[in-house]
Amino acid sequence: MDAEDFDQLISSLTPREENEEFKLYQNTVAVACPVCEEPFDDLVVCKGASTSLDQTEPLGLCLTTQEERPLLFTHKH
Repeated sequence: MDAEDFDQLISSLTPREENEEFKLYQNTVAVACPVCEEPFDDLVVCKGASTSLDQTEPLGLCLTTQEERPLLFTHKH
């Protein structure tokens, strides 16, 4: 995903949480996932090349990168 597409995507999302490892955005307007083209629930933008995340509920995940940072798109079941 290039920088322009990424900026356009996050401008449509609601910021929810940020820490040293990641930034979390909520998809409150049913934006389509750039990987599977289905609406996603949250976007996790990892700030480094790797991180560890605790999963609290079953989720479908789509993954892409933006400037070598992992982007995780969650889909709740």
